[in-house]
Amino acid sequence: MKFTELEIKGVWLIEAKKYGDARGYFTESFKKELFESHVGQVNFIQDNESKSSYGVLRGLHFQTGEFAQAKLVRAVVGSVLDVVVDVRHDSPTYGKHVAVELSAENSMQLFMPRGMAHGFVVLSDTAIFAYKVDNTYAPHSEGCLLATDPELGIDWRVPLKDCLMSDKDKIGTLLKDL
Repeated sequence: MKFTELEIKGVWLIEAKKYGDARGYFTESFKKELFESHVGQVNFIQDNESKSSYGVLRGLHFQTGEFAQAKLVRAVVGSVLDVVVDVRHDSPTYGKHVAVELSAENSMQLFMPRGMAHGFVVLSDTAIFAYKVDNTYAPHSEGCLLATDPELGIDWRVPLKDCLMSDKDKIGTLLKDL
């Protein structure tokens, strides 16, 4: 595995090796010792998975306080544009984002520490998206940053008229109002 820290401190792109032959492929998607030697100790407690169709935009979600979550995400089927926004008020990269295409083909994963807003849009016909989290979901501490906030300047690579968002995501908070 190759680990590359991105422009936001603590956000890591992880590239797994894929070994393939006529039967298919094999890859190690997570190896605790190797992960911790690069990223640090994270106690993942739950795995989540979602299935979505082209243009579904989920996010930008985060949890606050004691319920903040670190996440390790990947596309198991299809392709997504994955976006992480730094919402740590004391961070020099506050309000900045990174965007990475994650796909079943490239086997890349993205790790984000606590204090990040996270979302993705599906670029393929269908995508199955998997993620590990280090804390439980707590609705009372959930926040949603508006994915289309012009201040963020995110190029979602899917025309907004083609994006399907939940009602909650359509009325997310602007960065200036966090």
